[in-house]
Amino acid sequence: MMSDGQFYDTLRQGLMTAVLISVPILTAALLVGLVIGLFQALTSIQEMTLTFVPKLLAIVAVFWVSMGFMTKTLVDFFGQQIIPMIIGAS
Repeated sequence: MMSDGQFYDTLRQGLMTAVLISVPILTAALLVGLVIGLFQALTSIQEMTLTFVPKLLAIVAVFWVSMGFMTKTLVDFFGQQIIPMIIGAS
């Protein structure tokens, strides 16, 4: 049986891994949204697709570029933290 300390430590590390994996995509969406918002404010163009399509393209591009990093991070987390707990090594 897992102690409370082990549970909360695993939960903390899992949340930190999720934050680490999501940072590149969220940063790209934030920067593209900021640039498009500035462009819309300067030109008074208020088209909804003008914000959606570039953000979507940026998110897909960043996801494609950072997929290796995300996969390695998740595999390391599972290999070092979750799998040993399942087999009872820790």
